Amino acid sequence: MTNSIQLCTFRLGGLHLGIDVLSVQEVIKCPALTPVPLAPTEIEGLLNLRGQILTAIDLRRQFSLGSETSEGNEGKMLIIVRTRSIEAALLVDSVGDVIDVTDDSFEETAANVPASVRPYILGVHKLEKRLLHVLDAEATASIASRLTL
Repeated sequence: MTNSIQLCTFRLGGLHLGIDVLSVQEVIKCPALTPVPLAPTEIEGLLNLRGQILTAIDLRRQFSLGSETSEGNEGKMLIIVRTRSIEAALLVDSVGDVIDVTDDSFEETAANVPASVRPYILGVHKLEKRLLHVLDAEATASIASRLTL
């Protein structure tokens, strides 16, 4: 019997990624963020989400995937991730569907994944038309606590 999980899919640069829906609190259009002076460049800003202050992490910068040509965060999305110990907002290019995947399609991380991304990837699912890299929610959310110390 194969196990099935649901992944929230999103795009970041040329990568198609997914994160376990059990770690996703919600997905929102990126609002205006409050800049944080002298913060590392990976911190895009702070977000007040219904009274809770969250750190917004620009995953493109964190993973050294280059910057988009458009200015600002217009059209980008925030995936609000909640793990056992951390909440963070992950800035991504776009969000796709929630899909079901099984263990049958899961493999080791591909060698062509950039080294800056590899520590945050659990593995890859082979889909019909592309590879879907599975992001480790705990490791990715911990970026926020590491950068804000």
